[in-house]
Amino acid sequence: MHSVFELFKVGIGPSSSHTLGPMKIAKNFLKQASHLNLLSECFHIRVELFGSLGATGKGHGSDRAIVWGLMGFDAENIDIKVAKMRFENMLEKQKINLLEIKRIPFDFQNDIVLYHDKFLSYHSNAIKLYMYDKKENLLLAKTYYSIGGGDILDEEDIDKPKEMIKVPFEFSSAKELLSLCSENSLCISALMMENEKAFRPLKQIRKELLYIWSVMQECVENGCKNEGELPNSKVKRRAKGIYERLHSKEGFSMIDPLEVLDWVDLWALAVNEENACGCRVVTAPTNGASGIIPAVIFYMNKFLTPSCKEFDEDKVINFLLCAGAIGLLYQKNASISGADVGCQGEVGVACSMAAGALAEAMGGSIEQVENAAEIGMEHNLGLTCDPVGGLVQIPCIERNAMGAVKALNAARMALRGDGKHNVSLDTVIKTMLQTGKDMQAKYKETSSGGLAVNVVEC
Repeated sequence: MHSVFELFKVGIGPSSSHTLGPMKIAKNFLKQASHLNLLSECFHIRVELFGSLGATGKGHGSDRAIVWGLMGFDAENIDIKVAKMRFENMLEKQKINLLEIKRIPFDFQNDIVLYHDKFLSYHSNAIKLYMYDKKENLLLAKTYYSIGGGDILDEEDIDKPKEMIKVPFEFSSAKELLSLCSENSLCISALMMENEKAFRPLKQIRKELLYIWSVMQECVENGCKNEGELPNSKVKRRAKGIYERLHSKEGFSMIDPLEVLDWVDLWALAVNEENACGCRVVTAPTNGASGIIPAVIFYMNKFLTPSCKEFDEDKVINFLLCAGAIGLLYQKNASISGADVGCQGEVGVACSMAAGALAEAMGGSIEQVENAAEIGMEHNLGLTCDPVGGLVQIPCIERNAMGAVKALNAARMALRGDGKHNVSLDTVIKTMLQTGKDMQAKYKETSSGGLAVNVVEC
């Protein structure tokens, strides 16, 4: 079993697989070189990006993220202002400090190569790195994959058995999860908490989950304050304007009951506008879908709590645990990578996670929770990933708002039923994977199909 913290990670935008993953890959490559005592001999680094990374790496900031990884930055605690300053210095001097240890020449335009139409067999998000000495003798060459949600894989580790931590309740399917919950009289979040205790103490689990929530809140708050245009485009931020209009009406009885959805839209838009600007966000389970779960938690806290002034940290912790359990099923049995299965693996999975967690928070049975999660994905099947201009802006930002609203509806539909349904969560996960594999490559984060070729670049 895996931990929910594999899904919820603090990183920087605009993409977990295209920004967070490449940053980690570059740093890991140098750490291995240092371990092999090769860093002192290094004089030249070359990086090649394939598949989706090559096709949309510029728009997603993959090339810049690689530079930051080579410099030794960590996504979770990076100071963006300092990082940008060092990046500009690298461009000007054409030299880079590897892990702040070794300074070598670096030609940003030529030493990072993006192949728009070359794919490696294992996964669309592939990176090859090469290290040479002063005489251009090859010192080290490695291939890595950015497999979604910021997770990376060394090619040498693909067939190696994974180190497993024994947890009290092992499950590999929704059917097994529900059976364990029923046998032990536990809700999904309670069962996940018991599993998380195998990785870290209870106090630390709570502290880290609340930290995840604090970063989500910070992202929403910043998104509601900031204005202007999104990077590399003429797309204007909308969250601040929407917030000001809604806030001016707050406290008055709503004539339009659907105005609640305007708040949900706002929170999702605020997060994803921050993500598009390269700010700190939480992968939930990816950067591209990072606005859905925060928006639904904000909805829960604002509209489902007796007093909006009350804050129940247990509700947030349980929400993240339940959502994490659902997300782990997708991670294990399908994919959370847009480059692998399209946006159904990002927004679709986030919608499913949020729907199930909200159903539990609203008092749903384990069967109703599973039903909500299934509905959330069933009606995202076939969702393509076709970012206009290779940027995580159109349709990605609005798509998060739609995914959050769809999660609310899925939870409410499930709660109006008795938990019995014709399509199981396991079936819809299997179908999502099959649909993703059947999807043409141009619809999987390459910006070579769909809206990306039918909309004038913004």
